[in-house]
Amino acid sequence: MDHTTLVTGVFPAMTTPFAADGSIDFDRLQAHARRLVDSGVDGLVPVGSTGESATLTHDEHVQVVEAVVEAAGDDVPIIAGSGSNSTHEALDLSQRSVDAGADALLLISPYYNKPEPEGMEAHYREIADQVDAPQIIYNVPSRTGRNIAVETADALASHENVVGYKAASGDLGRISEVVERTRGEDFAVLSGDDGLTLPVLSVGGTGTISVTANVEPERVSDLVWTALQGDSEAARERHHELAPLNRALFAETNPIPVKAAQEIRGDGPARYRSPLTQPDDATWARLREALDALDEPEVPA
Repeated sequence: MDHTTLVTGVFPAMTTPFAADGSIDFDRLQAHARRLVDSGVDGLVPVGSTGESATLTHDEHVQVVEAVVEAAGDDVPIIAGSGSNSTHEALDLSQRSVDAGADALLLISPYYNKPEPEGMEAHYREIADQVDAPQIIYNVPSRTGRNIAVETADALASHENVVGYKAASGDLGRISEVVERTRGEDFAVLSGDDGLTLPVLSVGGTGTISVTANVEPERVSDLVWTALQGDSEAARERHHELAPLNRALFAETNPIPVKAAQEIRGDGPARYRSPLTQPDDATWARLREALDALDEPEVPA
């Protein structure tokens, strides 16, 4: 697969729907995957943080990948979350995800044990050496407690299997430096913060792995592609239009609000695995207000 296509555009970080008994609702999962594909997104990202991978068993993880691959067919690439704070576990999940049909992998940096930069690089390099699939390294220090050093990203960018970097640090200066230092490689930077998608594109990013795209795939796609095609004014309009929803979707821990937003839009009910809980009344109200504003008919100019 062409790495340029693989890391360009909009890739929804998919939620994982649950039935009333806590099991995975595969029918809803596949319907959601198909709805996103039909909306025009450029790929799908199941079993990441938004997919509540932390509370899925390894077998469930692979079953979700298989179900999304089946639903999408050959229409878009599937980038499966397969990271862990154990290199051995990440290797196993990564290979099983590829065997299940994933086209590429998204690997969160090791959390809790917080390795030093040399350990971080060794972790990623071992997976890239042993699993022959395109891989995106994922920097989200709010969940892991550690940034991937810019130097580490730069060093890994030359590996033939490391094709991208999901940037969810909230630090545009750091993100810009990763873009700057890896421009000579076959390596892309994708936004991992919906509120920063346009700024990341402005410094050389190629797309977004998006939570918001679960509920607004067309608008997120319009923002990204107008920006990539050089229409900065139209992209800014979409950015500001989506801003209230982006903020509401992170009023509580992701994916609590986005599942509630899906329920409001008729793609529910919002169910979670413990320890995640239902959003509070203020979050529900904030989500309804943001979604209602987007649903209002546009007034002709």
